[in-house]
Amino acid sequence: MAWIYLFLAALCEIAMGTSLKMNEGWTRPLPSIAAIASGLMSIYLLALSLRTLPMGMAYAIWTGTGAVGLVLIGIVYFQETASPARLIFVSVTFIGLIGLRFSE
Repeated sequence: MAWIYLFLAALCEIAMGTSLKMNEGWTRPLPSIAAIASGLMSIYLLALSLRTLPMGMAYAIWTGTGAVGLVLIGIVYFQETASPARLIFVSVTFIGLIGLRFSE
């Protein structure tokens, strides 16, 4: 169950980052509320996962998954640069996250 909590926490982290991008400096109420709610939910779910999982590994996977997810959302939905170097380094990050998961 801890891994499910951690995965959901990472999804909420991605939702928070996306909402922060869309709230235009806290000037748009709905994305601002979504950013706060998803951020709080992310931290809550992370805390639940930490009941069982090692803290350093869980935190690294939580932040790394959020970062990879936000880079991909930035490329797909916000037309951010998808240079070969950027894609390579995001791939290396993703591989590192998988390695952390299975090195437990």
